[in-house]
Amino acid sequence: MPSLEGKVALVTGAGRGIGRAVAASLAGAGAALGITARTESDLSETVAQVRGRGTPTVAVPGDASVPADVDNVILAVERQLGPIHLLVNNAGIAGSVERRLWEEDRDEWWRIVEVNLRGPMLFAHAVLPGMVSRGRGYIVNINSLAGARALPGFSAYSVSKAALFRMTDILAASLEKTGVCVFDLSPGLVRTAMTRALPIWASAAEDAWTPAEKTGELILKLTSGRFDELRGRFIRATEDVDALLDQIRSAATRDARKLRLVPTGPDDPVMRYV
Repeated sequence: MPSLEGKVALVTGAGRGIGRAVAASLAGAGAALGITARTESDLSETVAQVRGRGTPTVAVPGDASVPADVDNVILAVERQLGPIHLLVNNAGIAGSVERRLWEEDRDEWWRIVEVNLRGPMLFAHAVLPGMVSRGRGYIVNINSLAGARALPGFSAYSVSKAALFRMTDILAASLEKTGVCVFDLSPGLVRTAMTRALPIWASAAEDAWTPAEKTGELILKLTSGRFDELRGRFIRATEDVDALLDQIRSAATRDARKLRLVPTGPDDPVMRYV
């Protein structure tokens, strides 16, 4: 397994579920850890788990969608641990009730978009200047296939994840030749407090679920440097990334695994930029 010895990783939404599992994987690979979540008691449990490995850890509670909280997290982590090499944007919410858009509470709908999109933007905005100046760094945005599908009952979640697809794509293009890579990573269907609250998954088959540890394992692979060609693309936690890299290299389109509008043919006006 790749090593992160001497590197600093920051995981958002690290108080439980996927975020906690990712933090444990990164600690096991030798990273010094910054972790953040809204609930301090949840963070304390994650700290107890990773510090048992002797991992230097800084835990800072905060709301990923609030600029002042994000700045506070970055300042505390970098002051105590050093420059951030890896950012995992994991904090996210989905809502627990299926509703059509016009039935939604407007503020609740927007709150989901804020956490799932504004949060990753704020953290990326904060860490990227340092990564670019050092010529190396990784950002992993925890995304979902919901961003590429129309889910009528979870419109805010789908919209936020589709926008995250595009943000990752834009960042990858902006960061070309800087040595900094950004990826979209889907954990698959993982048993968390969020998924357990969603009726849509109540009857999911046993083999539909993915262990949370798979996400951490894939993040370690992506930060090894071997898969930088996959930057800007959507990857599932259970994938064979060596095989995926071969498929991308031989794909008929350079846009494979990116969010795109499908044209009707080569003369379709959507093929033009303007």
